[in-house]
Amino acid sequence: MEKNFYAHETAVIDEGCVIGNGCRIWHFTHLMAGCELGENCNLGQNVVVSPGVKLGRNVKVQNNVSIYTGVICEEDVFLGPSMVFTNITNPRSAVVRKGFYVTTVVKKGASIGANATIVCGHDIGEYAFIGAGAVVTRNVPAYALVVGNPARQIGWMSEFGHRLNFDKNGVAVCHESKEKYRLQNGVVTKRA
Repeated sequence: MEKNFYAHETAVIDEGCVIGNGCRIWHFTHLMAGCELGENCNLGQNVVVSPGVKLGRNVKVQNNVSIYTGVICEEDVFLGPSMVFTNITNPRSAVVRKGFYVTTVVKKGASIGANATIVCGHDIGEYAFIGAGAVVTRNVPAYALVVGNPARQIGWMSEFGHRLNFDKNGVAVCHESKEKYRLQNGVVTKRA
């Protein structure tokens, strides 16, 4: 069988992983049986991907990230260095809770900054932007910019990762892409 991805010689890839074409898997990364990587994912050094995890196409995982069972990342997600997912809400060393993992979904195009923590069961909306060091303890809406501990929303972001400034009509333009966005009733949508 032809291998259509790159894996560094120190990477550990258990039998039963699904790895899409064009993926790059770097030093000391461990892919556990039953995980799935879409095409063109890039996993930095010292990354762990647990059984049942699904990463969509073009997911970028920076160094020192563990993606635990229960996490699903859609396409074009960015996971910053040393960010953290949890998958049990009340862990105890002496109490086995395998099979009680809580699902977290990171939607298309979302970015999670370095050293951020995502408490399980809280989904991250499309193109949301989680600031470095933030601790997410609730769902994050699409296009939201959240920072702090606990994370609180301080604004909105474009699909190109720029802060959106809405006018009195609820319209904003991304200065890089020139795409227009509308804010209505606390929800941001991209205009055609």
